[in-house]
Amino acid sequence: MSKKSPHVLKVLRIILAIAVFAPILLIFVDFRDVLPDSVARFLEIQLTPAIFSYAAVLLIIYFLLTLFFGRLYCSIICPAGILQDILNRIACIGRKKKNGTLRFRYHKPPNILRYVILGITALLACFGLTELCLLLDPYSNFGRIATNLFRPVAVWVNNLLAEELSKTGNYSLYNVSIRISTAALTAAIIAFLTFAVMVFFRGRLFCNSICPVGSLLSLVSRYSLFRITIDENRCNKCGVCERSCKAEAIDSKNGAADASLCVSCFNCLSSCNKDALGFRFAPTAVFNKKTSKADFSESRRSFFASTAIIAGSIPLALRAQDAPDEPSATPVIPPGSLNIERFKDLCTGCHLCVVQCPSKVLLPAGLQYGLGYMLKPYMSYIDSYCNFNCTVCAHVCPTDAIKPISEDEKKVIQIGVANFYIDRCVVKTDEKDCGACSEHCPTQAVHMVPYKGTLTIPQVEPEICVGCGGCESICPVVPQRAIIVHSNPIHKTAEKPKDDEVKDVEINDFGF
Repeated sequence: MSKKSPHVLKVLRIILAIAVFAPILLIFVDFRDVLPDSVARFLEIQLTPAIFSYAAVLLIIYFLLTLFFGRLYCSIICPAGILQDILNRIACIGRKKKNGTLRFRYHKPPNILRYVILGITALLACFGLTELCLLLDPYSNFGRIATNLFRPVAVWVNNLLAEELSKTGNYSLYNVSIRISTAALTAAIIAFLTFAVMVFFRGRLFCNSICPVGSLLSLVSRYSLFRITIDENRCNKCGVCERSCKAEAIDSKNGAADASLCVSCFNCLSSCNKDALGFRFAPTAVFNKKTSKADFSESRRSFFASTAIIAGSIPLALRAQDAPDEPSATPVIPPGSLNIERFKDLCTGCHLCVVQCPSKVLLPAGLQYGLGYMLKPYMSYIDSYCNFNCTVCAHVCPTDAIKPISEDEKKVIQIGVANFYIDRCVVKTDEKDCGACSEHCPTQAVHMVPYKGTLTIPQVEPEICVGCGGCESICPVVPQRAIIVHSNPIHKTAEKPKDDEVKDVEINDFGF
């Protein structure tokens, strides 16, 4: 049997998917900041960010697109879906070399499982509990994978090449350092392995069982006007289309394709040598197959299992939401995020702001701020600070968790206040001149005042402090710094410092 050429719709789908996937991947992996920050706005086309940012026009467009052509979003626009297609291609090559057969077969849609997960995810999100959405959202999972797996690999390769080139006197590349959160790396590995295992055994199982975006789109795609149909007069029931369908949506025995499962990849169109399959206008087509008792029992077991797992996580999420608002228990969040509750509700932990931050002050949280804040970004002033004039994170956030702000607005947003602990300061403990914190405060909220003899010691004016962390990041006292920024759970407006007090700072030494 001669091999059939790829169908034109499949080729077009692959071209469009590459055109979407490549810039999204580069946005997360671009460790040399070659791409302009404005490219990140491209990510606002993702469905979950569109929902969180109330992009009504975009949501209507996706509704109509799905109603007319099915789940094209899952195969062309969703980066996690395209990543699964890449993994599937790798798995297909391995399987074909092993036994020469295609891998899939039709399975009934796990409607109870996927719609229970979708319903609980939506219900929790309505009450401000976005933890389940954070864990299941395909875009956010791809962001974490790209940030914490692909980006470090790219940096590692760059550093290897830079080292080899330097031996020949070529310094066109340079070593790049990278900060990785253990919690974020763990989450990325789990997400990647979940995708890989599901793809290897069941293709697009993630998209058709636990992905809330896939489940939401399936509610519309089941009524799509254009869909995969099978011409019974040409079909010889060979089953090749069924075994090539990564969404396991084609029942070749009954000559039907389930539009709620189909992700419109068009692989099946290329597999059929009889031209029995087509993507046709079929508004009255209905996938209707009697449900056996065994199928019902399996669905019922899936329902109870999924309900138990998800319900078990609700008390943990509620405890996380009840975390106290003391400064030590509340993260310092980026300017433009307004307040901690709003930020937790809207942030999906995609880590785009983390990779785009020029000073690398943003890090994904572990469990130090509770389960409800896990994987969401916070200001880590261990060895970096928030640039006084920088607004990058506010302009790349696709969910509007960080609202766009101007440089002038940024300069008076008080995300926290520096607190000075005199008993830790080397000026008191060692009677040694320092002043590093004052030297690196852009507003001079931290300034030096007379102490003993010729010694001076820091003093904080909280009303003009913006909480940038310049003072904390440079303080030489370890492990507990002598000056620490405590967060404002609700951001405030600082007083403008005098123009002659504002200065550009660069942290490159301890200043003493």
